[in-house]
Amino acid sequence: MEAKKTPSADLTRKSGMFLNLGLAVAVGATLAAFEWKSFDDGSLKDLGQVTDNFEELLDIPITEQPPPPPPPPIEQPIIQEIPDEVEIEEKIEVNFDVDVKEKTVIKEIVIAEAPVEEKADAIFDVVETQPEPPGGMSAWNKYLSDNLKYPTQARRMGTEGTVIVVFVVNTDGSIQDVDVLRGIGGGCDEEAVKVVKNAPKWTPGKQRGRPVRTRMRLPIRFKLS
Repeated sequence: MEAKKTPSADLTRKSGMFLNLGLAVAVGATLAAFEWKSFDDGSLKDLGQVTDNFEELLDIPITEQPPPPPPPPIEQPIIQEIPDEVEIEEKIEVNFDVDVKEKTVIKEIVIAEAPVEEKADAIFDVVETQPEPPGGMSAWNKYLSDNLKYPTQARRMGTEGTVIVVFVVNTDGSIQDVDVLRGIGGGCDEEAVKVVKNAPKWTPGKQRGRPVRTRMRLPIRFKLS
């Protein structure tokens, strides 16, 4: 059985009014809280009645400090005079009664310079007396013209030039260590070395009058006639 209400007892009809009324009250309370002002009830002091004069300056007396006390006196060391030591005189007796029968003769000592030792195996590039072929250079040139043969390969290729040969002349005049310092090829280098190796003994070079081993350099020219 459904409950029936009278229209006058139905509160839902006035819900909108109550909502608007509540919002209005809340907004009013909020505005009142923001606009509320409070003041301090304390009495204000009148600074105009102060009789103190802040412009007056206070005179501060200058503080005087007493001077520092003088340093204590430094005691000077006492210098005592020490008497000189007593000199002891010693008597030395010299007996000149010596029987000298022989006269001592002091010979003058002459210190000679030590001779410069030259090693036998040393090879000199420059000496006081240069080695020479037997009969001089004219005989050497004749020896080359008689024994030097123009290689066939060099003749076919038309090779000409000067071969520089280096060798060592020993103390007995023999020749060794023959080599080519500058060659031209075509078999001319080998021919020049062979001719020098087969050459007769030379006169050895001398240094301080003694024969020494000397290194020589000689040019051998190849030219087509």
